[in-house]
Amino acid sequence: MNGVLVVDKPADFTSFDVVSVVRRLAGREKTGHTGTLDPMATGVLPVLLGKATRAASLLEDTSKEYRAEFALGYATDTQDSTGEVLARSGTRTTEAALLASLSLFRGNILQEPPMYSAVRKDGKRLYELARQGVTVEREKRPVTIERLECVRFDETAQTGILEVRCSKGTYIRTLCADIGQALGTFGVMTALRRTSACGFSLADAVPLEAVRALAETGQLEARVLPMDQLFLERPALRVSAAQAVRFRNGGCLGLERTALARQNPPDGLRVRVYSPEQVFLGLGIVDRGQDTLKILKLFV
Repeated sequence: MNGVLVVDKPADFTSFDVVSVVRRLAGREKTGHTGTLDPMATGVLPVLLGKATRAASLLEDTSKEYRAEFALGYATDTQDSTGEVLARSGTRTTEAALLASLSLFRGNILQEPPMYSAVRKDGKRLYELARQGVTVEREKRPVTIERLECVRFDETAQTGILEVRCSKGTYIRTLCADIGQALGTFGVMTALRRTSACGFSLADAVPLEAVRALAETGQLEARVLPMDQLFLERPALRVSAAQAVRFRNGGCLGLERTALARQNPPDGLRVRVYSPEQVFLGLGIVDRGQDTLKILKLFV
């Protein structure tokens, strides 16, 4: 069983918990996921099975989409509603002020990783230090907020919902806390649902309980998506039978002997490579210096 099983992660499960369940049900030792979700979060978690685990390092730049609920007026040590309350503020904000503040966070911004995160500092995870009551300085990291909209805000309750499209490595709870700070108060994330990741949406996702049921009836493999679904944003290239043999054996292909020759592809372009029978072989990368298509990653 090689491919991608898109799971709708339930709350109170870690991403590792979900991978462990799928590993046992699918009977595949090699399993992994494409991006951690906090235990309180739900939603799209693509689980890689078998040869698809080779794709993990190639998915670092993929954007993700979230629907986040937040509350203003208090702060916690985890920046979400599961943590210990550290401070409260009587300052209240209006919907107009909130909407105006969002412009500060669109585009390329810097985020300070929260103490309760898996980022390493001097060889230790930040959450390990946080659990010991230790707070350390953290270097801010660049992230990109491609879309940030408030779809609902209750001025009386000081609660609302954000829709976010962002780069990998963005902390949505930190975004909520930073928005609160920009408004002269505090902010925490109260719920989080990932609606899209690696090109997959909730429509592709299977609830974890349904995964168990499918495994019991022998139907799980039917819900596993082909590996090339991870790279549909890349152009496809069908090669000849001889080229397919050469490619899968580790050899470069001359650009002039492929359909790419007519397209004048840019250096560094990544393409999906298929055999004449439409078998996905792997990813190639254009090297204009040598006029070749080199192997980026094989999946056969």
